[in-house]
Amino acid sequence: MVLRLDGKVAIITGAGSGFGRATALRFAREGARVVVADIDEDGGRETVELIGGAAAGAEVFVGDVSDPSTALRAVELTQAAFGTLTTLVNNAGIAQHEMRDTWDIDVAAWDRLLQVNLRSVYACSRASIPAMLGAGGGSIVNVASIAASVCIGGAAYAASKGAILSYTRHIARELAGREVRANCVSPGFMRTPMTTGERSGLTDVEQEARLDAFGRLVPMRRVGTADDIANAILFLASDEAEYITGQELLVDGGYVVR
Repeated sequence: MVLRLDGKVAIITGAGSGFGRATALRFAREGARVVVADIDEDGGRETVELIGGAAAGAEVFVGDVSDPSTALRAVELTQAAFGTLTTLVNNAGIAQHEMRDTWDIDVAAWDRLLQVNLRSVYACSRASIPAMLGAGGGSIVNVASIAASVCIGGAAYAASKGAILSYTRHIARELAGREVRANCVSPGFMRTPMTTGERSGLTDVEQEARLDAFGRLVPMRRVGTADDIANAILFLASDEAEYITGQELLVDGGYVVR
């Protein structure tokens, strides 16, 4: 059996649930050693347990990776545990729950969205790239959103995701000659705790109604799953994508081109 990530060592942010957890589990099945980074210690430890614990090549890192010093500690832990770092998945993010007029969002909410969604990408990339260069190369996969291209999700959320696309293209060009690739995966309407309304207190019936409504907007007539995103991230992180950099992979069931 050929393992697609054999020998890879990855940090996955926001891996205590949703896309991050699905990606961590997928990476581990494909032979990668994984650092599960999340501000939610319980969620992070649960992901590590699902992988099989430290014996299976998984460690948890608890902290706010939008802080550069914290992001650097995550890289240092990874190198201490596994000797190298080859892969970074910048997945940590939050949604915009305050849907006032786009020009009138609360300043604190605006700043928080950009801190979690965008600054974490910068902080973790900045901390990880020297380690990847020292290892002879690597791959960065950032999770953006179709909100970067269409008017959904709120202006602050969309601004943070659009900036991720731009940042990814810049670093991809700068690093292309040094064997470090950078790409984006942009999810559409997906079944995750962030989008179902579970975190907002919706009942199971209300969550399913919400997902059905989203699904009716999509040409494929359904919302996606966390595994759909994990599969896309896996491809871009693997050597199968060794000649791909600076690109956005839309995983949206055709929503943007509908």
